Amino acid sequence: MHISWDQYFMGVALLSAKRSKDPSTQVGACIVNEDKRIIGIGYNGFPRGCSDDVFPWGKGSENPLETKYPYVVHAETNALLNTTASTKNATLYVTLFPCNECAKLIIQSGITNIVYMSDKHRGTSSDLASKRMLDAAGIKYTKMDNFEVFVK
Repeated sequence: MHISWDQYFMGVALLSAKRSKDPSTQVGACIVNEDKRIIGIGYNGFPRGCSDDVFPWGKGSENPLETKYPYVVHAETNALLNTTASTKNATLYVTLFPCNECAKLIIQSGITNIVYMSDKHRGTSSDLASKRMLDAAGIKYTKMDNFEVFVK
């Protein structure tokens, strides 16, 4: 049995997510050009030089500086920063639907298609803003249901 291109590239995104040390949400992303070539991959984590042992991975604290949120670079952003070629008309495969901040970068990069697995933040203000901008920019996004990794 062979897998489809979508399964293959989402598999790369899933494998990339495994590099993340985030204990609650590991996210991976894979950017593919029109020739079905991978041009960028990324996962969520701290910026280069910012130690996982020094910066917090927590989500809840009265002091926002003691949470991961001001420090983590999202998988989509890392994938864009790691690209080796133009992202014009590219497809982004990502394990979690992009937030509004990543949506801005995706739009500006020229990516025209997003394939995602999870939409766990659906209905939040970030999700609604993201979808509003993606719709306005004409970027297609498709949820990949019933994804299975075929490994023997």
